[in-house]
Amino acid sequence: MDFRTKAHWQAEAEKLKAETRLFIEGEYREAADGGHFEVINPASSAILAEVSRAQEADVNLAVIAARASFEAGAWSQTSPAGRKAVLLKLATLMEQHREELALLETLDTGKPIRHSLRDDIPGAIRCIRWYAEAVDKIYGEIAPTGPDALALVSREAIGVVAAIVPWNFPLLLACWKLGPALAAGNSVILKPSEKSPLSAIRLAALAKEAGLPDGVLNVLPGFGHEAGKALALHDDVDCLTFTGSTGVGRLLMEYAGRSNMKRVWLEAGGKSANIVFADCPDLAKAARASAAGIFYNQGQVCIAGTRLLIEASIKDAFMAELKKAADGFKPMDPLDPSSTMGTLIDSDHHGSVCRYIAEGLKEGALLGLDGRDQAGNFIGPTVLEQVNPHMAVSREEIFGPVLAVTTFEREEDAIALANDSQYGLGAGLWTSDLRRAHRLARQLKAGSVFINNYNDGDMTVPFGGVKQSGNGRDKSLHAFDKFTELKTTWLALD
Repeated sequence: MDFRTKAHWQAEAEKLKAETRLFIEGEYREAADGGHFEVINPASSAILAEVSRAQEADVNLAVIAARASFEAGAWSQTSPAGRKAVLLKLATLMEQHREELALLETLDTGKPIRHSLRDDIPGAIRCIRWYAEAVDKIYGEIAPTGPDALALVSREAIGVVAAIVPWNFPLLLACWKLGPALAAGNSVILKPSEKSPLSAIRLAALAKEAGLPDGVLNVLPGFGHEAGKALALHDDVDCLTFTGSTGVGRLLMEYAGRSNMKRVWLEAGGKSANIVFADCPDLAKAARASAAGIFYNQGQVCIAGTRLLIEASIKDAFMAELKKAADGFKPMDPLDPSSTMGTLIDSDHHGSVCRYIAEGLKEGALLGLDGRDQAGNFIGPTVLEQVNPHMAVSREEIFGPVLAVTTFEREEDAIALANDSQYGLGAGLWTSDLRRAHRLARQLKAGSVFINNYNDGDMTVPFGGVKQSGNGRDKSLHAFDKFTELKTTWLALD
């Protein structure tokens, strides 16, 4: 893939004129009260844009537009083949604008441009294309009744969907929601994070160009305690899908209960364990995957392998390989195509990650690698060793490039340590013993278990967690379960 040069991306950034308005009923418009908020480039601390700030009045307008479009049926009653054609065109338009979208992601979030180009934008395009191809292959059911009745089970779009997405993978995670929700025939209101709204705002125009009817996709940049809360409390929103912190997820469930008991689907926090046994088939490979599992995207990944559990007998050998692998992650200007590590999302988050590192050292952890000696919002790979399960760095989601290392002696100890968490998003397991792999995969309390890899997968497999990591699943055909209702039609034949 041609990642161009740093000078190229700097020049493109200078020329870029990002759209900054809300998108409601097929058109861009200012917020009802004329309010704005600043979007900051975390790599330079410069103001990227003044973006329209959605409030309750804007939410009400978007919900009215979404409901009207849904009831009118221009999208919800279109054939699956018809929806497929529009979504495939949207994927093609995203492909044609991939460099623009990638640049918006990098400027908004501080992630390396090579990752936006190689991973984020292609992943978003694949998602839209995958659900477009899937929608006309979903069949209903005929229940096994007696000869005196015919019982049909069909899927129907749920109605108005509110999708609230985070800042770490803005467009990719938005598409994880939009793909199945739109393919199923729903109307959607997308609220991107106030820290990274630009790619979602741009996507709205591409969706209109692709042929999505007005009102089917609305985009409301704004703050969670304003626009997000208003969506969650709105009585005419039928479904809320969210990726973000566990704390915010709890609030959204409360708001749904206070309003119309709308469906709430949550992909929340994580503190995933990555377990390496002495019979690991390839220590160097495991070390590289473990490094990527925590340092990729600056550790701002919900399923990051933040807890490394190593069998004591191989600890020294494995840590030597891990530190070599960590050398491949060096914080640099995100617009430099050779950069493999960018910035944290903002100065507040940078301060939070630094406080966690200091707290871990205060509680008795040892510093194996220290990535704090950086300017601005950069933090490099950081490793805390001799971490015990009672420390905050072992229990709380840091959301930064900080690895907590703990050793174990016995298999049962490893499982107990891995499951000793309020979260249950992912887990890794490195072993040559096939029986152990199957046995322990069943025992690990996690939505995904990765054996001799970490966080591999594609659109064909569901993604989500257990315990306080949330409910429901993104990706795969199972995502349709969140955005459709099952209807039984019973015909008496006697």
